[in-house]
Amino acid sequence: MTIYPEALAAHFGRDVTTVCHCWRLTRKDGSIAGFTDHDRALAFDATVFEPETGFSASEARDALGLGVDTVDVEGALSSDRISDEDIAAGLYDGARIETFIVNWRTPDDFACTRVATIGKITRSDGRFVAELESLVHALDRPNGRTVLRTCDAEVGDARCGFVLDQPGFVAVGTVASVSQAGGVYAHGLDLFDPGWFAKGLLTWTGGARTGRSERLADHRVEDGQALLVLEPSVGPAIAAGDAFSLTAGCDKAFATCKAKFANALNFRGFPHLPGNDAAYSYVIEGGKFDGGPIVP
Repeated sequence: MTIYPEALAAHFGRDVTTVCHCWRLTRKDGSIAGFTDHDRALAFDATVFEPETGFSASEARDALGLGVDTVDVEGALSSDRISDEDIAAGLYDGARIETFIVNWRTPDDFACTRVATIGKITRSDGRFVAELESLVHALDRPNGRTVLRTCDAEVGDARCGFVLDQPGFVAVGTVASVSQAGGVYAHGLDLFDPGWFAKGLLTWTGGARTGRSERLADHRVEDGQALLVLEPSVGPAIAAGDAFSLTAGCDKAFATCKAKFANALNFRGFPHLPGNDAAYSYVIEGGKFDGGPIVP
């Protein structure tokens, strides 16, 4: 239930009101942008809300219970702060949206009417429609761990516990040229064995993609040069001279965790899980069923 400030509640009782809607968008990378359906900029709560951004909202409903409330926000890509490329690259997926109702004559009289996250985004003819899901939608997602032989932690995170920021596990380089197959030939990786950075994270520090991070599908050597194959993504073109940093990759296998990172004690998978073939197979002479570890 929204609690309105006394001054704003009193304003609602007037015959003529001067209210509008504002949206504050906070991306996962911390970038904040404000938008309003009013015809001039408004500033309150340490945010400037841009006018004439083409935003409009559908009917919004708040219901009791655990049902997921949704509302659509539609807008033309007229704001300089929102680009079609950023939407396609997924930078707005899961972003937090706060909806405000505000008296545009006295912007300090405002109230936050709902908090949501961006769900599905559809685009057509230069416009986008973003579905805003209420916070209850998090309860509709599967939670808990899945029992797998492979690790379910991200290398370097708190659950993994391995410190990636050390010599041998990070590197910097530049793009020498772009491969026609979608990869990039890179300078600065001659001291690393092929495959060392496969499944690792590449962060662009120069060029049109500065600030973006991408997963590496493969790292190999061709014609004496390091070739980095990026997982499919949408974004600005990569050019020779673009700078990047790399972290060592992990294929989530227990053997890799043990040999490459010496981090077997923190492995978050179940490498000795026998699997269906072993669990349901017949006992045969010469078979090894001593309960010992499957993976040494």
